[in-house]
Amino acid sequence: MSNHPSTQTQQQESKQETPLLVTYQETHLDRSLQSLKLYLSSLGFDQSSVLRCGICWVVFFVIGVVIPVVILLLTANCLSCNQYQIKGFELVIVASHACLAAVALLCLSHNLRKYGIRKFLFVDQYNGHVERFSKEYIQMISESIRLFVLWVLPCLFLKITREFIRVTYMHQESWWKSFGILVALTFSWAYVNFIYLSSCLVFHLVCYLQIIHFDDYGRLLDTEPDVLVLIEEHARLRHDLSKISHRFRIYLLLVFSVVTSSQFAMLFQITEFGNKVTFINGGDFAVSSIAQVVGLILCLNAAAKISHRAQGVAALATRWHALASCGLDDTSNMRLPNVPISDVSSESDLEAMNYSSLPTSTQLASYLSSYHRRQAFVMYLQNNPGGITLYGWTVDRSLINTIFFIELSLVLFVLGRTTVFTYERLP
Repeated sequence: MSNHPSTQTQQQESKQETPLLVTYQETHLDRSLQSLKLYLSSLGFDQSSVLRCGICWVVFFVIGVVIPVVILLLTANCLSCNQYQIKGFELVIVASHACLAAVALLCLSHNLRKYGIRKFLFVDQYNGHVERFSKEYIQMISESIRLFVLWVLPCLFLKITREFIRVTYMHQESWWKSFGILVALTFSWAYVNFIYLSSCLVFHLVCYLQIIHFDDYGRLLDTEPDVLVLIEEHARLRHDLSKISHRFRIYLLLVFSVVTSSQFAMLFQITEFGNKVTFINGGDFAVSSIAQVVGLILCLNAAAKISHRAQGVAALATRWHALASCGLDDTSNMRLPNVPISDVSSESDLEAMNYSSLPTSTQLASYLSSYHRRQAFVMYLQNNPGGITLYGWTVDRSLINTIFFIELSLVLFVLGRTTVFTYERLP
């Protein structure tokens, strides 16, 4: 009797400790989301009011367009500028970066203003997912930021190195003026590229957060016997992927179009340029191409990964259906039902050993009903694979391979039209 009050006290303490743990996890997740929101707001993605929207676009136009164009026009008149700086190259690069950053600002700020950071990342209160996946959410946000830093730092280092080398060759009136030009061009380049790569990071993060849910769904197949629950959960996941596709399809198409057109513009500029192209006068082409392709790779990799993870659910369900159909539990329940000992006690030992009763109609109907439910579930998954789609086209490895070979064919066509090889005929 004395242990009963202590047991109740322990249960009450455990009930009181659990909400504290959940509150801490939610607070930690809120801090991560708030930090991400502040970072995006510093780049101009927070356009929740008319004043904020106007300020963001004015700052973008001044830093991303006016400053580099004015510096390029003012420094194009020096004696050594034509040798170490090609104005046509630089203007194409500024235009391509400004277009990519403008696309990122338009699409991402619209979605953030409409849904908010939580609903936009699908980190909401549905079915207690925040409590279940709080640690996974925080870890995925940290990994995405780490990946962003690992990709951005090499590009920024190459840009600073290239600008420093060019400034040393292009002598201005004073070193302070040269240093100011270096800082202004680097800051403008970093600003527009951070906007573009941050939008790619957000799409990458949205897809990878959904991978957490699909991994949990794979574990649910091993524990949940109710097929209706599995279908409802898969329909919810597929609906989330449809939302992601709808919110990002314009963004992905515009990014792919701008990157492709800018790459071909750079290719035309280089192949039609008569003089020698070096790292000093054409190094921005390499740095800009790396930054643009990195963002495109982040988007395509995330979309292809979540698409294949969604399509792989059908394989998991097929294995689950095969194991359930061929397992010992179903066969033993259908073929060897539990028969009381009194039913066979009057028979001889030989007859008792050879006796095997047929399954009853109720048992057979239950087995077939379970089988048909699983079979219908597998057929449902095979006909509804899900994934990130662009107007009906699923972004997977086959589509990426198709895009790669189309781009390669266009590049070879441009090179064949613009590149001329000269040779001297031997006597």
